[in-house]
Order: sequence, then structure tokens, then C-alpha cells
Amino acid sequence: MTIIESTVEINLPIDKVYIFLEDLNNHKQLMPENIYNWSSTADEASFTIQNMAKLAIKIASRVPNSEIIAIPTEKPPFDVELKWTVTPNDNGGTTAKHIISADLNMMMKMLAAGPLQKLADHQTQKLKEILG
Repeated sequence: MTIIESTVEINLPIDKVYIFLEDLNNHKQLMPENIYNWSSTADEASFTIQNMAKLAIKIASRVPNSEIIAIPTEKPPFDVELKWTVTPNDNGGTTAKHIISADLNMMMKMLAAGPLQKLADHQTQKLKEILG
């Protein structure tokens, strides 16, 4: 299993960050420009990644003020889990971590690991821009 992580510090209480992340409608704001055909509800989202694939995800579990896990609703090219965790930091703010777990063979790892890391980093940076 390939684990890709990106962490960011946000100067907001944990409940505010969690409320934003638990609604997949908000995730459109976190996506890079190569994501299009976005469609979402609070629990499901589908989108196309330019030159790659169409992906549909749904919330598999929510642990209030702790974590949100999304998984594909249709069979993807490889098994993948998208997880956000939120924990309080020492400054009264929140540490948000985006973890992408993907079951990649060696060939897929060479092709996908870089873009997946870029995606995770982009999403955490956008979260910081939006929420401060």
C-alpha cells in the first residue's frame, strides 16, 4: 500500500475545520485546475481528472471532529482511500492531514505517486488559503 500524506496547520478551532471537510460540496474548492466535470452532494462527489480518469467517491465514515474517509463508488483503476484527519494543535488551531492510501503495483506507483502527492499537497494548501 502506498501512503501519501500532506499536513497543514489552520488557525481555526477543530470543529470549524471538520464541518468544512465533512461536506464533499466544499471539496470542489480544494481541487486543482485539472479537475473538471465536478458534481457533488454532502456525501458523494464525481469528477474527471484531466488526461487520467473519471472518479466517483462517497463518504465511507465520519468520526466527528476527528476524521472523514472517502472511498470510490465505482471500481477505480486501483484501490484507493482518501482520508482527512483533524487534531487540535497547541495554538488553539487545528492540524489537518490529508492521507491518500493507494494499492499501486510498481508500474502504477511510478506513474501515479507523484501526481497523487501533488494533489494531496494542493488540497491542504487550498484548505489553509480558504480557512486561514
